[in-house]
This record gives sequence, C-alpha cells and structure tokens, in this order.
Amino acid sequence: MEDSISGIHIDALPELNRPVLIAGFDGWGNALDVSTAMVEYLTRRFQGRPFASLDPDMFYRYDESRPAIQVRDGVLKRVQWPGGTFYAVRAEAAGGADLVILRADEPTLRWRRFADALLALCRSLGVETLITLGGMYDHVLHTERRISGIASDDGLSRFMAEANITPIYYEGPGAVHALIQAEGTKSGFRCLSLWCHCPFYLENTRHYGLMAALADRLAQFVGFDLDTSDLVNRWSELGDRIQTLIAENPRIEEMIAEMRVTRATEDRDMRRRAARTDKVINLRDFMEP
Repeated sequence: MEDSISGIHIDALPELNRPVLIAGFDGWGNALDVSTAMVEYLTRRFQGRPFASLDPDMFYRYDESRPAIQVRDGVLKRVQWPGGTFYAVRAEAAGGADLVILRADEPTLRWRRFADALLALCRSLGVETLITLGGMYDHVLHTERRISGIASDDGLSRFMAEANITPIYYEGPGAVHALIQAEGTKSGFRCLSLWCHCPFYLENTRHYGLMAALADRLAQFVGFDLDTSDLVNRWSELGDRIQTLIAENPRIEEMIAEMRVTRATEDRDMRRRAARTDKVINLRDFMEP
C-alpha cells in the first residue's frame, strides 16, 4: 500500500535506522555536475533502492523545466518528466550507516511546500541529519579542492573546521539548499550544506577530483566506508588531458599562470584575516546562475 505525503509519491517506506539524508540537485547550484554526480555515484556504489519520487505537477514549471522526449522513426517513445527520486541504502551496503539519497532537479515551484514534504518524509524515516550538496563556479584552479559549507549547530561547525571546510559568508540569490537549511534547522534537524568550488574555465566535464574530496568529507562525517580510488584515477587521466590543452593554448596558459599568482596572494591575505576573525570566504562575486 502506498504511503501518502503531499507532493511525494511513496511506494513503501523502507525500514532504516536513523538514516542521514544526502540530497543533490540539478540546476543553479550544480557546477560541473558535482552535486548530481555525487549522489548518483553514492547511489550506484551503495546499491540504493528507489522508494519514492517527487510529484512533477506539484514542484515544476514545465515551461522552465521542460520534459525530455524521445522520438524514433516518427514515433514518440518516451517522455521524461522533471522531478526527483529517493533511494534507500542500508548500513551493510554503506559500511556503517543507513542513508536516504535524493537526486532531483531543483524545484521551480512551491519551495516551502517542497521543504515541508521533504521534512515530513524525513520524520517518517527517522532522519535527524540533512546534507545538501552544491557546486559553484569560482576563480579557483582545477588543481584545488576547495569546499565551503553552512552548518546549523556548533557540532557541525567543528566538523567543518576539522575537515578543512570553509564557513560561507554570502548575500544574494539563494538555491533550494538554503530553504532546506532554514526550515530544517527551525524544525529541529541538524543541517549541513556543502559546496564545491569549481574552476570557471572548465565546462562540459565532471570534476572527479572534487567529487573524491567531497566523498571523503561525507564518509568522515556520516561514518560510511567508501574507496574513491576510481574517482581519483579518472581525475588523474582527465587532469593530464587538461594540462595538455593548457600547454597547447598560450592564452589559457597565461591566464592560469596569472591565477596562480593571484591565488597565492589571496591565500596570504586570507591567512592574515583569519588571524583576526573567523576563517571565511566571500562568495558574492562567484555565485552566478
């Protein structure tokens, strides 16, 4: 029998022990596919089983998030609606922790209702901690592994400091992650939002190096076992090709060299500021849609 939460179609609620929710969204905060690729990777590696999906009529405008169609020989074969799927992962598959993984397109309608439905599902499953994943373009080098975050309590802030995750200072347009953080915190959930900083000069690829760094942080915090050597190896191969392309293009090579000098200066300035205040970075100039 199907359970009912407005806006979420549930086939059957899985039996999980205090699972952690990890959510990744396509759209505005998914630079280099870091957010969605990470949750897809976790789902595949941990053999997550789908158990619920978002109602596209409730949370999406089809003129903005158009359904994808497949036509073969003049015949419509498939219509793929925008939406999202929830997957359940048991501790024996993840090596120590039950998980609920959400892979979704960022809703374009009714964000507050979406947050209410998500939190209602979390209560039904015994979720106490919610983690949202994002990616932003930034003036960073492809060799860097910069991750920043927002924490709902002092314990999560301490984890961020221990894991070398920089606290975010930001004012401007927000993604759905911020509403989940706000509503979840208000409702008594522990909430963590982690953002990968992606080099603005890369496109049409996935940053497997950042994915590996993000996966390591998640494993450290949640307490699951995950060998990310496959991601590291894929990034090593891709990194070699990137270096070749840079060497073959003098303008890009010059830009990268200038960025290295700028990054060194910024790092020195950041260390000076950190000695006086909290260690923060300003994302105002880099959070572009």
